[in-house]
Amino acid sequence: MIPSTDIREWRGRDVVDVKGDKVGTLEAVYVDTASDAPAFCTVKTGLPTRHRLVFVPLAQARVGPDYLKVAVEKKLVKTAPSIDVDGELLAEDEPAVFQHYGLEHRPGSGGERRLARR
Repeated sequence: MIPSTDIREWRGRDVVDVKGDKVGTLEAVYVDTASDAPAFCTVKTGLPTRHRLVFVPLAQARVGPDYLKVAVEKKLVKTAPSIDVDGELLAEDEPAVFQHYGLEHRPGSGGERRLARR
């Protein structure tokens, strides 16, 4: 697990997939609200005139000399839920982020959101 204080320093760095192929640039980190541990990041992808932020899980991510290597393939990231570069993740869209990667989404006992941007 990468401490959230460390991973925030990687904003703007390359994100590569499990095979080493560049996915995009790290934009933001989302933590699990129950543990405050990094859970997802948003990665800026697309053409210069049509950027978007896709959600990528941080489980088993590794930090390299100038990149962050995630444990999923670029092909899966390309079809992941996304937001506009100035957008935000809506509460009703949060379960789709988890489901895309086959992860269980469990909101808090009071229905609280599971992800928070840091």
